[in-house]
Order: sequence, then structure tokens, then C-alpha cells
Amino acid sequence: MERQALVLGATGGIGGAVARRLLASGWQVRGLVRPASAARLPEGVQPIVGDALNAADVAAAAVGVTLIVHAVNPPGYRNWGTLVLPMLDNSIAAAQAQGARILLPGTVYNYGPDAFPRIDEAAPQHPRTRKGAIRVEMERRLRNAAEGGAISALIVRAGDFFGPGAGSSWFSQALVAPGARPKRITTPGKRGVGHQWAYLPDVAETMVRLAERDDLPAFANFHMEGQWDPDGRQMAEAIARVLGDPATPIKPLPWWALRVAALFSVTLRELMEMRYLWQQPIRMTNQDLVAQLGAEPRTPLDQAVRTTLQSMGCMPA
Repeated sequence: MERQALVLGATGGIGGAVARRLLASGWQVRGLVRPASAARLPEGVQPIVGDALNAADVAAAAVGVTLIVHAVNPPGYRNWGTLVLPMLDNSIAAAQAQGARILLPGTVYNYGPDAFPRIDEAAPQHPRTRKGAIRVEMERRLRNAAEGGAISALIVRAGDFFGPGAGSSWFSQALVAPGARPKRITTPGKRGVGHQWAYLPDVAETMVRLAERDDLPAFANFHMEGQWDPDGRQMAEAIARVLGDPATPIKPLPWWALRVAALFSVTLRELMEMRYLWQQPIRMTNQDLVAQLGAEPRTPLDQAVRTTLQSMGCMPA
């Protein structure tokens, strides 16, 4: 039988990466999109016109699937409080009707300082932000549905995304600007403070390998180690190295200017809430993932950075 999956958020970074990886593994993949976005779906994804906020649309798009990838988020960090949970509830209802598994890309937002600096899957979830609280509630609803026998659920948490298609990321919004060769590199964290990154193709590879297993519990969650930057400078230095100019200036992000600009921008206010994740080393540990897969998929850092910069138009292919 052909394996069929529905991806919500297939025009986004992680949704698109997972959709492409599923296609490469022989899955038939549908993408639920609004009419104006259908052209942005990865090649090979079947467009299903609809809205993730409409339960009937999600249910119709999910008929016959065994996997629902819930990778949809409100753009620009806006309206999380009113949109995120209803969209997830629609995916849960559709998964229940089909006996499907839900795959949710997770984040470190769930955790507060009491879980730092090394975080495993059993760490307490006491978030400091509104988005973190919503993330915790999302996972609670998935766990309850899975443990109640309604669905199965898989959560894979990773660090800050970078890679082709990761448009709204710290890499493309803070470290370097897309569209031109960088004249300088900006670092949001202080020197000596480690930070965790996740290359989108590696995240998609990990998620699909796990989603294809039939020996996971009804509710399973894993952490990726990704690309660990031990002193907060390795990513910036890799960018300079790949550009062929190790002398490219590396400057600290002017948080004071961001704070002023946030007075007039909802997106920047939401980003400011995340500053605490740059103020101390935070590292999710991947022992459970390695025990399940044998090794974590990991592209060499310079190769991942080169592909990312090329996709951003910062250097020629």
C-alpha cells in the first residue's frame, strides 16, 4: 500500500523540508494550502485547497493518510494565542478519524531556566513566555489524545533552524541579511555562551526516519543535538570561513535598538521575549534519539552553512 501523508505548513521551512523528504522516501504527500500559496508547494506535493483553521477542510484533506505533519504556525509570530491551539485541535480530530500519527516539530520554548543548561525529554516544562506556554499546552493535548488511544503522536524538538527555506529564523534575521554578500556578521548571544542550531534537512531526515518506525510508543518525543556552538562564535566564524573571508567583522546584536523598534512591531516584541534563550548556554541532549536511530543525522557545519547562504542569495551557487 502507498503511504500517504498530509502536511500542514508545507510552504514553510520545516514543513517543506519534511514534505520533500517524505517524497524521497516514496510517500504520497498532500499539502493543505490557501489558493494563493499553492504555487509555493514543493514539487511533487499534491495541493489541497483549504484552511488549517477549518476543521472540515483538515478532515477532508486527511482522508486515507497515516501521517499528519503539523508544521503550520501564524506568520511573523502573530496571533499565537487565538490561532495555534484551534489549528492543532483540527489536526487531532482528523488524525483520530483516520487512525493517523501526528508529527509535531517541537522547540526549546517549552523550557524555563529550571531546566537549563542540559535538557532531556523528561525535563520539567515551565516556560517563561506566552509562546512557550502555548507550546506546552499543544504537547499536553497531543499526549492526552495519544494516551487515550485516539491517535499516536511524535514530537521532535530541535534548536534554532537554519537552512534552505528557513526564512523567519535567527540565522536570516539576525546573523546575516539575505540578498547580498554579508559585509558583517551579527551574533545575538554573548561570547562564551553556547547555542544550539538545527539544519533543516537534518531535522527533516530525523523526523521522517522516526515517523516511519512502527515500534514507537503512542506518545513519543525526542531531542536533537543538531549543531552545537560551544562558545557562541562557531556559527559566525563558519559563515566567515565559507565566504572565504575570515576577516569579515563579527559584531554583537544591538539588543537596545531591537527593544526600541519593538515598540512599533509585534514581531520584534515577540522576538524580544526569546532573548533569555541567548543569555545562557542551553543544550538539548539526544541520547534517546541516538538509542532509537543509532546516530543523529548531521551535515558538516561548513557544508550546511554554504547551502544556507546560497539559498539566501548571499553567495553564488
